[in-house]
Amino acid sequence: MTTVRHTDGIEVTLPDGRVVQADAAAPAGDVNVLSHAHGDHLYDEPPASLVCSELTAALAGVRRETAPEPATHPDVELLNAGHVPGSRAALVTCTTATGETTRVLYTGDVSVRDRFYLEGFEPVSADVLVVEATYGSPEYVFRPQAELEAEIVDWFEDTADRPAICMGYSFGRAQEIQRLAARAGRSRLLVSDAIADLDAVIERHLDVRFGAERYGESTTLEAGDVLVLPGQTNHLAFVERLRESTGALKAGFSGWAVNSSFRYRGDYDETFVLSDHCDHSELLEVVRGVDPEQVYVTHGSVDEFAGYLTAETSYPAQSLQRNQTTLGDF
Repeated sequence: MTTVRHTDGIEVTLPDGRVVQADAAAPAGDVNVLSHAHGDHLYDEPPASLVCSELTAALAGVRRETAPEPATHPDVELLNAGHVPGSRAALVTCTTATGETTRVLYTGDVSVRDRFYLEGFEPVSADVLVVEATYGSPEYVFRPQAELEAEIVDWFEDTADRPAICMGYSFGRAQEIQRLAARAGRSRLLVSDAIADLDAVIERHLDVRFGAERYGESTTLEAGDVLVLPGQTNHLAFVERLRESTGALKAGFSGWAVNSSFRYRGDYDETFVLSDHCDHSELLEVVRGVDPEQVYVTHGSVDEFAGYLTAETSYPAQSLQRNQTTLGDF
């Protein structure tokens, strides 16, 4: 029997008793997988080796004191997840003593959209699907990617007489904001040290250049400049002081911008939908493409998306709560 649990990360127990553990803070599985280098999926201390992409290992080394040794495993196939540079879904294949084969697909964070220098995830068939549901609520449906990008470029062009302070996650959206600002011809790109360090790793591994300068205390923010900062710094006092002293516009970039409350919570002058996740309709596309016998939902609107699948589709689904046993255990 194959079981799936949300313990420390996602734990898949194979029929022979081996445990595949994905995105754990303290990886202790027989096989350990890292889907990507976002902080909520990263280890605290790496095990001897991690099944992950080389780029994810390099990025993890920037975000943690120790970089993991990237590894492969014959029972785990890594698939492009389309989320951020280096992100991978994991397809685990297990065979019982009687020769029966089960395929378990763990998407990690996932996006099916082709955008910038990323190709979207292409679903593969599996018996069991473990899928994220960050935007699992039906209200979160994004417009086509080209429209979203064009809207942002237009805003950068229309406001070129003022500096812009742009808030986005330091790995993923921050790099995308830089590309859009450059596309609009903004005079200078500035980024925090944390973003600059990530930019450098991505540039070494992919055919992409960002061309941003590091922002420091001695830097003067001028008209036409775009300063990209990590989203978690949004409410720090220095950001508001900089905004007031330079007349800069402050913009927020996130899938949560579908909801107008995102603008007011962040005290933004403008907000834009820009996401590295599937929206609700794209999550349904993933489920139908995989066509599993069982779906487990993790991370985000888990109960809502699992309930939607159960009520509105033919796919049996269960939300994975931490340390909850799955239906397959009974």
